Amino acid sequence: MTVRIENVGQAVRQTQYAVRGPIVARAQALERQGREIIYCNIGNPQSLGQRPQTWVRQVLALVEYPALLESAAAAFPADAVEAARTVLAGTGGHGVGAYTESKGLLFVRQAIARFIDRRDGIPAGGAGAADPEAIFLSDGASKAGQGVLHLLVSEQGDGILIPTPQYPLYSATITLLGGSQAPYLLDEAHDWRLDRVELERAVAGAKARRITPRAIVVINPGNPTGGVLAERDVEMVLEFARDHDLAVLADEVYQENVYGQGERFVSFASVLGRKGFTDVSLFSFHSVSKGLLGECGHRGGYVECRNVPAEVMAEFVKLQSVALCSNTIGQIVTWLMVTPPPVGGPSRARWEAERREVFETLARRARMVEEGLNAVPGIRCNRVAGAMYAFPQVTLPEGMTDDQYCLQLLEETGICVVPGTGFGQAPGTWHFRTTILPPIDKIEAVVKRIGEFHRKVTAGR
Repeated sequence: MTVRIENVGQAVRQTQYAVRGPIVARAQALERQGREIIYCNIGNPQSLGQRPQTWVRQVLALVEYPALLESAAAAFPADAVEAARTVLAGTGGHGVGAYTESKGLLFVRQAIARFIDRRDGIPAGGAGAADPEAIFLSDGASKAGQGVLHLLVSEQGDGILIPTPQYPLYSATITLLGGSQAPYLLDEAHDWRLDRVELERAVAGAKARRITPRAIVVINPGNPTGGVLAERDVEMVLEFARDHDLAVLADEVYQENVYGQGERFVSFASVLGRKGFTDVSLFSFHSVSKGLLGECGHRGGYVECRNVPAEVMAEFVKLQSVALCSNTIGQIVTWLMVTPPPVGGPSRARWEAERREVFETLARRARMVEEGLNAVPGIRCNRVAGAMYAFPQVTLPEGMTDDQYCLQLLEETGICVVPGTGFGQAPGTWHFRTTILPPIDKIEAVVKRIGEFHRKVTAGR
C-alpha cells in the first residue's frame, strides 16, 4: 500500500510546531538561493556563533578517544584529564559507546543531586536534599517533558494547564497524546506575571468542557516571554496545584539566563521543600542546550521528581526503558554542566572567563533588543529579564496577520522570526518571537531592519 495523507494519524496531522514551521522552511529555501538569512527563530546558540566551552570539549575529546589519556595527556590540563578518568570509571569501564541503565549513569545522577542542593542552599544530607534515584537523564529536557506527559495523559478528558504564550513542545505533545490543552494567560501588562484568578479561570473553563486538569506547566524563566518569576509567584503556583490536586511541570532550562536587575532564579524544588508542599508532585527539567553551555546538539538533560509515589516512579522507569537509555554523550555533557573544574585547578580561570563572556554578551543583547524594539512606533516589548528571547507585541495594519507579517519580514529583510500565533497570544493581539542570540553586530542589524520594515508596513508602503 502507498501511504496517503489520510492514512497518517489524525493527532500527527493536527500537531503544530511553529518554531520549525513553514516560515523556517521558506527561510531555508531562500538561503539555498543565496540569500543571507539571520535565524532568530530558535534558541540554538552555537549555530549563531557562541563558542563551546573549552572545559566541556577537552573532557569530551578524552572520553571519546581514551587513547589520548596515554599518548597526549600532556596537551590537556590535568583537571580535564582527571575528569575524563572519572567519567570513564563511572561508566563501569565500558566507555561511552555502551548503553547505560535506563535512568542514566549513577555518578551523573549523583552529581546532579549535589548540584541541585548547592543551587537551593540545601546542606549535604539535609532535609529536602535531592535524591539521585528520583533523577532521570534524557535526550534534552524536551524528551523528559514528553515522558512526564506520557504518564499524565491517556485520553481527551485529561487536561494540562499550559501558559499562553507557551513553548509549543507542550501543546504539540498534548495533541499527539490525545489529551486536552487548558491554556492560562500570562499578564503581559505586568511583565508576563502569573495571576491566581486567571489560573482559576483556566481550571473552571477546562471543567466546563468536561476536561479533568491533571497538571500545570510553568516555564521559568519564560520562553517565549523572557519573564522571570518571583518567589511569591512560585509559591502561589504550588498552593494552586495543591488546592486543585495538580502535578507541577517546572521547565527551568533557562535558570542561568537571568539578566534583569534585581531578578533571580527561584527553583520550584526550593520552595516546595522550604514551604512543606509534601502533597504536590513536582517534575523539574533542566538541559545542556540553554544556560551558558548552548550544547543543543549533544541532547543532554534531566528531570528531577519530588513527591511522586514509588509505583508511579516504577512506571516512569518502564517508560524510559522502552527507549533503553538517553544518549551517553549527552549524559556526560550534563555531568560537565553540573561539575565545573575544581577551584584552583588549571582549567578554572578559563572556564570562569568563558562563562562570564557568554553571560555578559547575552545580557547586553537582551537590552539592545528590548530598547531597540521599544524605540519603534507600533512595537512594544516587555523587559527581557531572562531566557534567550523577546516576544514583542506589534500593531499591524487592518487585515494583516502575524504570519503574514513574519513571512513578509523574511522575504524583505532576511530575518527569520516566529509568529506569535505559534506560541499562543491574547485575543486581539499580535506578536513575534525573536532570539537575542545573534552576535552584537548582527543584533544591531536585526533591530534596525525590523524597525525599518515595521515603519514601512504600517505606513502602507
